[in-house]
Amino acid sequence: MVEHCDFVIIGGGIAGAGAGYALAREGKRVILLERESQPGYHTTGRSAALFAETYGNAPIRALTVASRSFLMNPPAGFSEVPILTPRGALHIGAAEKAGKLDTAYDDMRKLVGSLRRLTPAEVLERMPVLRAEAVTGGGIAEPDAMDIEVHALHRGFLRGMTAAGGRIVTEAEVTGLARNGAVWQVETSQGSFAAPVVVNAAGAWADRIAALAGVAQIGLMPKRRTALTFDPPQGMSVQDWPMVIDADEAYYFKPDAGRILLSPCDETDSEPCDAQPDEMDIAIAVDRLETVSTLQVRRLAAKWAGLRSFVADRTIVCGFDPGAPGFFWLAAQGGYGIQTSAAMSRVAGALALGRALPNDIADLGVTEQDLSPTRLRT
Repeated sequence: MVEHCDFVIIGGGIAGAGAGYALAREGKRVILLERESQPGYHTTGRSAALFAETYGNAPIRALTVASRSFLMNPPAGFSEVPILTPRGALHIGAAEKAGKLDTAYDDMRKLVGSLRRLTPAEVLERMPVLRAEAVTGGGIAEPDAMDIEVHALHRGFLRGMTAAGGRIVTEAEVTGLARNGAVWQVETSQGSFAAPVVVNAAGAWADRIAALAGVAQIGLMPKRRTALTFDPPQGMSVQDWPMVIDADEAYYFKPDAGRILLSPCDETDSEPCDAQPDEMDIAIAVDRLETVSTLQVRRLAAKWAGLRSFVADRTIVCGFDPGAPGFFWLAAQGGYGIQTSAAMSRVAGALALGRALPNDIADLGVTEQDLSPTRLRT
């Protein structure tokens, strides 16, 4: 027995959940297939996302700006808790990085007018745990950066999708995918499904799904990123700290539920897998933190890793494949999938329905070609 619908979405992370939300609310019959026992097990569930309109290239920054309104004021019933909460970010560097900070400041303030270029003394006033020699190049204050409640956001998309009639099928690993007349037939461990459009939102596995369908791959590059948490010094309150980000992205650290979350910002090539932290990456993160601050990591509270998948230009891929009717790419979210998710939900919904980009997103300079898989084909 084959179950028919309008859209089969492969992958239940933030990309697939957002697309399912948009399409189901348009009255389309949507089935979302997730290979794990719960959606969002891999990258989405391991994200320490920050909403930062300065992060990423020009299309990514525009999509982030376009996501702010939804994330700040989601529809009634979308989430029981705020999706965004104040945090702030502080970009720092030693004297040799001052030029990079100047360039970043000039570029980033084109979209974010609240940025401030800080002197070394101003940086130390805001974050006294930093060592003076680590901030001789000063810093950039980004007061409007915010923490993202990733679980609530992801759950809101999934709940909205199912409330509109969509269905989630878990433990449904795709074993076969082929065009059969006017529909794609998807074989899984939970049965067969068919739809005119299949949305490939399989994260690090997106190129493998394409290969299974006989569709040309996009050169997806999954990269492992490591994170850990540890307790701050006894009696030290960290809750009001901003996220601290090195100008070269050699590390970042931020408060996290009373602890400190730290990452070495590693990007280690990886095959699609259930990513696990490497002890060398943990050691590098700790060394970098203890070099630039007076903080010491006595004991790890937790450690984990996730895969962030990019293509060559580090921009999300969203659109129909030019060589495969009804095969829709929604991949390569990289480290930007959470912060851009509200805009990308609308973009994916519009393009999958054959419509133009939403006007407000186009007005920010984003084009279909910026996102289309055709840009990656030579």
